[in-house]
Amino acid sequence: MKKLIYIFITLLVFVKGNTQILDPVKWTTTIEKKSETNFILTFNGVIEKDWHMYSQFTPDGGPLPLEINFKNQKGNFNLIGKSKESKTKTAYNDIFQVNETFFEHKAQITQEIELLNPKIKTIETELNYQVCKDVCINLEKKLRFIIPSSAISTTEAVEKKIALDSSTTDTISKKSVNSKIEQAIPTVSKIETSKPNEHRGLWSIFFIAFLSGFAALLTPCVFPMIPMTVSFFTKQSKTKAAGIRNAIFYGISIIVIYVLLGFLVTWIFGADALNALSTNVWFNIIFFILLVVFAASFLGAFEIMLPNSWANKVDSQADRGGVIGILFMALALAIVSFSCTGPIVGTLLVEAASKGGIAPIIGMFGFSLALALPFMLFAMFPGWLHSLPKSGGWLNTVKVVLGFLELALAFKFLSNADLVLQLHWLEREVFLSIWIAIFGTLSLYLFGKITLPHDSPSSHISVGRLSLGLITLAFTVYMIPGLWGAPLKIINAFPPPMEYSESPFGVGAGSSVEASILPDGAKSGPHRLVVFHDYEKGVAYAKSVNKPIMLDFTGHACVNCRKMENTVWSDKKILNILKNQVVLISLYVDEDIDLPKSEQFISKTTGSEIITVGDKWTDFMISKYKTNTQPLYVLTDFQGNSLNVNQPTVSFVSVNEYENWLKEGISNFKK
Repeated sequence: MKKLIYIFITLLVFVKGNTQILDPVKWTTTIEKKSETNFILTFNGVIEKDWHMYSQFTPDGGPLPLEINFKNQKGNFNLIGKSKESKTKTAYNDIFQVNETFFEHKAQITQEIELLNPKIKTIETELNYQVCKDVCINLEKKLRFIIPSSAISTTEAVEKKIALDSSTTDTISKKSVNSKIEQAIPTVSKIETSKPNEHRGLWSIFFIAFLSGFAALLTPCVFPMIPMTVSFFTKQSKTKAAGIRNAIFYGISIIVIYVLLGFLVTWIFGADALNALSTNVWFNIIFFILLVVFAASFLGAFEIMLPNSWANKVDSQADRGGVIGILFMALALAIVSFSCTGPIVGTLLVEAASKGGIAPIIGMFGFSLALALPFMLFAMFPGWLHSLPKSGGWLNTVKVVLGFLELALAFKFLSNADLVLQLHWLEREVFLSIWIAIFGTLSLYLFGKITLPHDSPSSHISVGRLSLGLITLAFTVYMIPGLWGAPLKIINAFPPPMEYSESPFGVGAGSSVEASILPDGAKSGPHRLVVFHDYEKGVAYAKSVNKPIMLDFTGHACVNCRKMENTVWSDKKILNILKNQVVLISLYVDEDIDLPKSEQFISKTTGSEIITVGDKWTDFMISKYKTNTQPLYVLTDFQGNSLNVNQPTVSFVSVNEYENWLKEGISNFKK
């Protein structure tokens, strides 16, 4: 039981919300030439205070041991002996009941190799390890060693000067060690890709998923099952206490099933991969098609169902009773209700996948919690069942409304693909026209002017349906002025930005800034700001007007970037600063335009191929500012030095915080 609790706490480490503790080991690498064919590879890890990392020699049955994988070994080199480790500690772990071996403060692992292929230039490795403090997290780091062409006396000198042994590590700061090693030898470490607003984003995913769970509860596949399930518990349980206990376990079983689904999605695709895919063209197109299929299912075109044999097998196991029977009852609920919950779950996983990280797990937790709570509560208090509305045609109405919402969301993913490719097929006016058509048709449906295949005949509509219809109609009318340039701040993050439009500044408004007065290489950007997309031309212009530079690392499909531009940049105080006191350079990290062959290269920081313009700006951001966050804002001088000492970069922040940050950087530039 202790192990299960320990593992559960480990899986929930993300609730701490502090992205800094998710990378408690900083790695550097060195390589030493021992002979013409033999080299010593050294992994140096600096471990943050109060954290410890487990050794390769941690016994079976305990925490996860360190593993070193050599990716390109076959035919290129042999390992000589086993990897050697620096000093470790051993202590008894009463949870796993083993003596665990671990590193504190620092870790050094060395491995001798013999080269077989003299043409090999690099050695690719991957470290998999577990680090623990109050909770444990598993990490993966890809590190690269560059094979020197001759004896590397420079490296040896650096190693002697800043050797990470017991006599020097405690007196040399991590920053100075890392910087000196990096000057001597190219190294690679895992780059922080967590967003400063990740915690906030996870909470939004949770609440959206929670509300979606309640929406799923009000569908024809789930709602009628509440009284049936409650009746089962009240009849099968010998005492009221037993019934409550079984109901709670039933609810927990539902949550576990859906959270495992979210965990599998994250595990199969990888947390970082999901985030990276969010701006991928094919990812967005496939999800567009997927959501259209889900929408068609909800609107009554067909039903998405799992095989009946699955439900029959699971249902037969539910008759066994006891804990196992209750667990299978929860699984039966998930399978039987799939035709209604499947599209909602799929949509949530799609949206969570675009956030990356453990968002799918958070989403499934929120969804299943909302789904499970009513079953638990009504089983505990059966008298409440009398207050439930009777099943009827209103359940299908809920399903249809969800179908319209799925269809509207689908076009957001298609818009992302269009923005990344810059095809201008789904410009702002076209996108808004589609949404106006969708929500306008939904209004007609709610008013009873349109019926769909599974609707029950009705001579009138309820007050609730009328109210929802009025809200939908008001929203439809609100969007119409957007076709003529209205900002539409309520939904500003969903449509393409104002400048991605047939008429960027409103019908009849013409161009905001005449081409004749735009600086060389500049364009008219959000809120009619003068913006550069070419870094060198932007810096040259900044020098000519003697103004500081504001780098804006952004993306065509970046929702939070649009939110900042429409809610923070639009503020009069901020807009005045951006127009008159800085030179704005916007660098799009998802710009899918190939660089000329002569400008393509291998990143010294990540080891990745830099092929497109977006790759170039992503690598610039990672290597210079050690993050892959969008939006990311940096105030610099002409040499690229950050002007804000205490907070060199900001991301998704409030108007006041952004204003103070801008004023501080500009003030430092003028000194």
